[in-house]
Amino acid sequence: MNETLSKQFDHNRAVLDHILRVEQSFDVLGKELIIGDKKAKLYFVDGLIKDEVMEKILEFLMDLTPEDTKDLKSAEEFGRRFVTYVETDVEGDPSKIAASVLSGTLALIADSLNEAILIDARTYPVRSLEEPEDDRVLRGAHDGFTETLIFNTALIRRRIRDPHLSMHFMQIGDVSKTDIVVCSLEGAVDPKLLASVKKQISEITIPSLVMGQESLAECLAPPNWYNPFPRIRYTERPDAASAAILEGNIIIITDNSPSVMILPTSIFDFVQDANDYYFPPLVGTYLRWIRIAVFFLTLLLTPAWYLLIQNPAWIPDWLAFLKIEEANSVPILVQLLLLEFVIDAVKLASLNTPTVLSNSFSVVGALILGEFAIKSGWFVPQVVLYMAFVAIATFTQPSFELGYSFKLFRVLILILTALFNLWGFCGGILLMLLMICLTKTVGGRRYLYPLIPFNGRALSRLLLRRRINRDNAFKQR
Repeated sequence: MNETLSKQFDHNRAVLDHILRVEQSFDVLGKELIIGDKKAKLYFVDGLIKDEVMEKILEFLMDLTPEDTKDLKSAEEFGRRFVTYVETDVEGDPSKIAASVLSGTLALIADSLNEAILIDARTYPVRSLEEPEDDRVLRGAHDGFTETLIFNTALIRRRIRDPHLSMHFMQIGDVSKTDIVVCSLEGAVDPKLLASVKKQISEITIPSLVMGQESLAECLAPPNWYNPFPRIRYTERPDAASAAILEGNIIIITDNSPSVMILPTSIFDFVQDANDYYFPPLVGTYLRWIRIAVFFLTLLLTPAWYLLIQNPAWIPDWLAFLKIEEANSVPILVQLLLLEFVIDAVKLASLNTPTVLSNSFSVVGALILGEFAIKSGWFVPQVVLYMAFVAIATFTQPSFELGYSFKLFRVLILILTALFNLWGFCGGILLMLLMICLTKTVGGRRYLYPLIPFNGRALSRLLLRRRINRDNAFKQR
C-alpha cells in the first residue's frame, strides 16, 4: 500500500486504518462523519481525549452546511474556518499522524483534503500534585512533579515567567516515541553545552526508553561498569528544578516520569538540599556542613573503626570504648559485610511490603537487627551500632545513586583494610579519589568542578548558603 495521503478520502482512510490498526485495537477508534457535503473521519485513542472538547468540536462541525464547505482548498483553511479549538496543526505524513494520535491527539481527515487536521485535545490520567516522598521540606512548596509532561512544564512556567525560558520538545524511541522536553534559560545556560545536549539526544537511536529517564541517562552518559558515581542529578521538586534553571543548568523532563534530570552536575552539587534555602543563611550553612560531614562518616566510619581494632595499640586511652570487650567466633569483617547485605535486603523487602503489613515488618526488622541479633552471638554491639548509624545517615541526602556509590567503596575499603591493613585503607581511599577525578559529567565538565578546574566563587556558593540577592540568585544576561 502506498502510504501517502492524497485528496481521495477512501485512500486516506485505508492508509490510516492500516497504520493505526483500528480493527485490531479496541481503544483506537475511528468515527466517520459527514461535514457539510464532505465525508470525514476522526481518529483518537479512547481515554486520552477530553470528552467535553470533542463534544463541542463535533457539535460545531455537524452544524456546517454544504455551502460552508464547498469552496475549501486545503486542510489549513478548514482548520482556520471551522475548528474552534486553540491548539491545532496540519500534517500530511501518515506515520507522524499515527504517532500524534497514539499520544492522544485527535486527527481529522476529510474528502478533497490531502492533509489531516490535528487537534491537541489530549488528557492523561494523572495523580495529584503531591510532595515527593524522598525530598520533603519543613517549609516551602509541597507540590511535586507527576508522570504527565505538560503538567511538569506548567509547574516550571508558574515559577519562571520569563520569555527567555525555552522548552524544546523532542521524541526518542522508534517504538515508544517518548516525549521529552529540554528546558533552559537563554542568557543563563552555556549555549555550547545546550547545543551539545540537544545533539546527543537527537542522535539517540533506540527502540524505546523502557525505564524512562534512567534509560535516557544511560544514553547521554554511558556508564562504566566499574564507576558507580552518578553523573546526572534528579529531583521531583519544581522549586529545585526552577532554581537549577536560573543557575544556568539544563533540565530534561521525560514523559511518564515524575523525576527531572539536572545537567551538568558534580559531586559537590549533592551537598545541597531544598531545605537549605527555606531557612536563614546561617542555619542553611550549618545543615549543609552537617550533610558534608555525614558524607564522610558514612564512607569512613566502619573502615576506620575496623582498622583501629585490627591495631589495638593505635587506640589511645580516651578512645578505649572502641575496643571490643567480648568478642565472638564470627570475624568482625564478616559481621560488617553481613550487616551491609542484611540492611540492603531489609530495604528491598520494605519496598515490596504491603502498607497493611508495614507495622509487622518494622517489628520483624527490629528483631533481626536489634538486641536478639546480639544475644544470638552473631554480632557484637559495636558492629550493630555503627552499621545502624551508617544506614540511617545515608538518607541525609536524597540521591540513592550517590548513597550506593559510597556504600560500594565503603565495602571495598573494608576488604582492602582486612587484606593490607593501613596500606589497604589508604589505597581504597586513593582509588576512590582517582575514580572521582577521572569522572566527567554530561558536556565534559569534571566531576570535581568547581574544585577542578578551580572556581572559587562557585565553590563558596556550594559550601556556604549565601544570602539571596541578584548576584547569586540569577545570572545576568
